[in-house]
Amino acid sequence: DGGTSSPVQLLVCYKYKRRRRRLPQTVASMVDVRKWPMFSLLSLEERTMVRQACVFGSTGNEAIYITHTNEVFVLGLNYSGCLGTGDSVSTVVPRKLDFLQGKKVISLSYGSGPHILLATEDGQLFAWGHNGYSQLGNGTTNQGLSPVTPNLLNKKVKEVACGSHHSMVLTQDGDVFAWGYNNCGQIGSGSTANQPYPRKVTGLLQGKIAVGITCGQTSSLALVNNGEVYGWGYNGNGHLGIGNNGNQLMPCRLSAFQGLCIQQIVSGYGHCLALTDEGLLYAWGANTYGQLGTGNKSNHLSPVQIMADKERTVEVAACHSTNTSAAKTQSGQVYMWGHCRGQCIVLPHLTHFSNIDDVFACFATPSVMWRLMSVEHDDFLTVTQALRREFDSPETSDLKFSIDGKYVHVHKAVLKIRCEHFRSMFRSQWTEDQQMVIEIDQFSYPVYRAFLQFLYTDTVDLPPEDAIGLLDLATSYCENRLKCMCQQIIKKGITVENAFTLLSAAIQYDAEDLEEFCFRFCVNHLTQVTQTVAFWQVDGAMLKEFISRASHYGAFKN
Repeated sequence: DGGTSSPVQLLVCYKYKRRRRRLPQTVASMVDVRKWPMFSLLSLEERTMVRQACVFGSTGNEAIYITHTNEVFVLGLNYSGCLGTGDSVSTVVPRKLDFLQGKKVISLSYGSGPHILLATEDGQLFAWGHNGYSQLGNGTTNQGLSPVTPNLLNKKVKEVACGSHHSMVLTQDGDVFAWGYNNCGQIGSGSTANQPYPRKVTGLLQGKIAVGITCGQTSSLALVNNGEVYGWGYNGNGHLGIGNNGNQLMPCRLSAFQGLCIQQIVSGYGHCLALTDEGLLYAWGANTYGQLGTGNKSNHLSPVQIMADKERTVEVAACHSTNTSAAKTQSGQVYMWGHCRGQCIVLPHLTHFSNIDDVFACFATPSVMWRLMSVEHDDFLTVTQALRREFDSPETSDLKFSIDGKYVHVHKAVLKIRCEHFRSMFRSQWTEDQQMVIEIDQFSYPVYRAFLQFLYTDTVDLPPEDAIGLLDLATSYCENRLKCMCQQIIKKGITVENAFTLLSAAIQYDAEDLEEFCFRFCVNHLTQVTQTVAFWQVDGAMLKEFISRASHYGAFKN
């Protein structure tokens, strides 16, 4: 924007010698697909095969799902040919989309027509459905009964987003393309002429590396890799968060977030939510139904913090076809607000849901999914549930671990199956193979118990500080999956107070991705971090290395 780059901007745009950290992608938690009425049309056998799903349409009466064998099926009204079956015939019997056979779907979005955008793991883009405004990007306004592949100049796509009648994609190299309806400037082309083909969004986005995109009905937003947010298009209710209500034909930066690092953005019908890397939640835009969660129904032209009295937020949700908002906190509590089954809930309401997607299944109007969702079923959990139940059970165990004077009861067979370390221990000449009680003195009781429980449940429930010890164990035992899970826990729990401690641990345990994440967080919040006890308690060598590295990347420039 013509000014001197801040230390944060200089730092986060730099391509590290090892690898650049990608901001965490929103990953759908596993949920029960039976909460969605459309899936009551499937037999139990068909439901058990579902791996991913999306319910969409003006009344929530269309659905697409992907099986564990990467077969794609559709069912529902098929309005405007949005099922991609080559016709406009509605169906209550699932129909297979052969053109997607064997392809792994990574991103899917839908418009109001509806039209569909879908991206596959190999970067291919497919579009079909309503095309009255060229939102399929094929240069025509002919209805798309069968899929088309918009020309993106050989760019590979990793994320898609649809507004009401416009389309947007994020490429693997961080470029943003948009096309379709442009009455409010939502294409970002500098005009209000409809765009029949994909066009790269430039202006203030030129030279930026985008890591996330979202669309309102007639607006667009992009998140770039230094945590900045840019928006363009309709702004009548303050949807762009720039302090006024004038439409924007080109990307403009949300200056209200100066000094903050945004990690996730989502867009509702006329409002937006943004989550920072410190777990702070902001809302702005239309508020007719209380969807901003501010306690009233007044619109906000600039971001305002909400849920400040709640614990750290780790995920937020909104959908351009609804006025419903939802959020999940660090302990797993799920809140909802806005338009919920006809009621206007003006403050975040604590639900009994364990999953943020359930809010949209049970309370959104229409009842549609806000993202491509991953699915699980009770049938698949029988063995897991049995193992979970028998963990630390004295009745069935044949081995005990003693840690800090406390026992954990386990089963040799399970440990041998689940962990190479124990497989070697119990089939060799190790003395532990003959023992009924094994003493552990290298790790604390909470850490070692969490490790053993992970072998039974595939889950970890530890605060970030204890996850450091578990990361040490995972490194020692060569448990790479557990190592990754520990890193995720630490990332979600990072604060100004513990950031330098976590950075030290990441360096010690050679967790490169985590080290880069913690380093960026420290530099993004440099002033606060350098005032913490942890910063000045670190050994001199590491402190010098941090200062040198931060200085090298411009953290101390005026």
